[in-house]
Amino acid sequence: MSARYRIRHHSRYVYKESVAASFNEARLTPLSLPWQVALESDVDVDQASWLYRYVDYWGTQVRVFEVGTPHRDLVVNASSLVEVDAARRPVADEAMSWDALHQQQSLDAYCEFLPQTHSTEPPADLAALAEELAGSAATPRAAAHAINDAVYEAMTYEAGSTGVATVAGEAWAARKGVCQDYAHLVVGALRHVGIPARYVSGYLHPGAQAELGTPVVGESHAWVEWWLDEWTAHDPTNAAPVLDRHVMVGNGRDYADVPPIKGIVAGDPGATELSVEVTITQVA
Repeated sequence: MSARYRIRHHSRYVYKESVAASFNEARLTPLSLPWQVALESDVDVDQASWLYRYVDYWGTQVRVFEVGTPHRDLVVNASSLVEVDAARRPVADEAMSWDALHQQQSLDAYCEFLPQTHSTEPPADLAALAEELAGSAATPRAAAHAINDAVYEAMTYEAGSTGVATVAGEAWAARKGVCQDYAHLVVGALRHVGIPARYVSGYLHPGAQAELGTPVVGESHAWVEWWLDEWTAHDPTNAAPVLDRHVMVGNGRDYADVPPIKGIVAGDPGATELSVEVTITQVA
């Protein structure tokens, strides 16, 4: 059964000191895919001098905008209407063998999702654990699920315990983090044992039993996909498959490829405060 969501994402940056101008990129537009259709999407910036849209290297829709006048705050409002039907997702080859996965053709096609990045590099003990789990797994699918389970069991979700610059090793040492950290840890461990894996950014409707038409507080979310002749999605933060409550915005090697908003300013803003509000309403 499909689900339809109205998503509103409000971001406000407040600078201690006025800046002369700013140039920014927003990745807040849900993708249109075989199992997900973006029926409406809009990004509004109250002071933008101009706004342009393009699709980046990873296939994510990007809104680029500039504020060319002095300002001390920046407000970005994104809204979208999305229909999701997880039953339409391509079916992976769950019986794929290690030999089939490691054929040169597969390694070449997904070579960008095998090397580690600074954010996904697993610490030595997690790498050793991944090797142990993969070594006893009959298939890559079994290894992927075992790695996901191991990260979920070892970690504690704690909002605010890490930031966007936190790398996998730091979160693992603390044994706590948020969805970004869970995704980086699993992606790094999967890559370590030769399974192509990528970081996915999007939204999660938090209430499976929420009434239709009732707005609920949502959040930006991150999960992972690994390659078994098709991309297989899994949510390591919740130890759950990715179904109709997940809305995909983009993917990449790690968080740095799909940040919701990033930019530069002309001048020294001093301290910067960021507030984000996400509401998700299931309308069908």
